[in-house]
This record gives sequence, structure tokens and C-alpha cells, in this order.
Amino acid sequence: VILGGMAKTDEIVRAAIDEDVDLVGLNVGGHVQVVERIVEALREARPGLPIFAGGVLSPTSCRRLAALGIEAYPPGSQLTDIVASAERLTG
Repeated sequence: VILGGMAKTDEIVRAAIDEDVDLVGLNVGGHVQVVERIVEALREARPGLPIFAGGVLSPTSCRRLAALGIEAYPPGSQLTDIVASAERLTG
């Protein structure tokens, strides 16, 4: 587990590569555009790397992320569902 805080896109990508992570979980502060940029950069650097997101997500934001193949967990999501997703994504 790597907690990056308020990291920039390049810092997240670098950490994912340097640490050879199995999964990236992004905390969304309501700015889906930022997540879209991070996802694009991660997919370019590490194709096939599983990514999911949680945080302040509206239904519209969840749909945008789903269209990118990103599982989204808005407020009220169950921790057991998030853990099950992480286990499934890392197989």
C-alpha cells in the first residue's frame, strides 16, 4: 500500500512503475477530469494495470469512469465491495 496524498499525475505514474504495483486506487475529490488524465497516463505507462476509484463521485462521474473501464465507489460504498473488487482485479 502506497499512500500518495495529493500527488500529481506524473508522481502517481512513477510510483506505480517504481513500486511495481498490482493495482491503483484513486481517491477522487470530485474532479473526474483529473482522474481521466491519470488513467490515460497509467495506461500508457503500464497497459493492463487495474485501476479503481472512490470518493466524491456523482452518478454522472461514475458513468464517465465506467466508460473508461474504471470501477467507481461513491460515498456509501461498502468496504467489503471495495476489497472484493481489489481481490478480483489483482486475481
